[in-house]
Amino acid sequence: MNRRRFLAGSLAASATLPVASSFASAAAPEPILIDSHVHVWKHDPAFPFAEGAHPPAEDAAPETLLGLMKANGVSRTVLIQVIHYRWDNRFVASVLKRYPQYFKGVCRVNPEDPDAPDHLSTLTEEGFHGVRLSPSAGADGDWIKGPRMLPLWQRCAQLKVPMTILTPVTRLPDLVPLIEKNPELTVVIDHMADSPLDEPKKLEMLMDLARYPKVFVKISHMWSLSKQPYPYPDAAVQVKRLYDKFGAGRLMWGTDWPICLKQVSYARAVALFRDHLNFMPPADHEEMLYKTVQRVWPFGL
Repeated sequence: MNRRRFLAGSLAASATLPVASSFASAAAPEPILIDSHVHVWKHDPAFPFAEGAHPPAEDAAPETLLGLMKANGVSRTVLIQVIHYRWDNRFVASVLKRYPQYFKGVCRVNPEDPDAPDHLSTLTEEGFHGVRLSPSAGADGDWIKGPRMLPLWQRCAQLKVPMTILTPVTRLPDLVPLIEKNPELTVVIDHMADSPLDEPKKLEMLMDLARYPKVFVKISHMWSLSKQPYPYPDAAVQVKRLYDKFGAGRLMWGTDWPICLKQVSYARAVALFRDHLNFMPPADHEEMLYKTVQRVWPFGL
């Protein structure tokens, strides 16, 4: 089954869950859970996808997400601008306006646009809390070392919003000069930088960033990196290495819904972090489940 057909079945099934109209009546969940990484999109002419984009035929609607959150005890979620819209953040902005009590949003700006810092300022005024950049490992990602990066990172620091980075682990050394020039800026590394489990030495490039106290790591993508069945014990070994280096106070979980559906349901993705990773004592487990993300994206819980 290809990814598009899998997403179709998974999203159709989840659409039967309760939606936002009944979400507000849910009792406060125990333990508190805040998902740090989810995408939403909708086929709507009012919010066209970027030219050349190839989004799935099925929507990843915020109402579907709210139903899944309610069914699985997730209190709040951070929405990450999906690449299907590229730099047009209007759809996520509309979701933030409709459901401000449940979501924080991370925008995208064009990193090669000299006006990117001003675009970020405008998007922050519109309700976004942070920006995501995605430099590839190849030469087409070398803009991360270019002259337009420092002004954008400095603007992030001035706005006091986090810089979120999706990049392969081999690109992480290029972040060091930017981090060192912006020591007060919160930097979040997505998905453990997708560091391959069968090349454990590569993780040292991520662990090297632990010396910067404002660098945080999402331990998402366990399902993507693992070569073993759920609950992915080989990926848990990598999470344990990051836990030992960064501490729970700088780690956060995330489902990466609906991208995760090609391998694991939303419910099982939540349970992976809630019910496993038992090498963390209860207090540290709470840090990872919601307290860390509260420091980066304050929900006021």
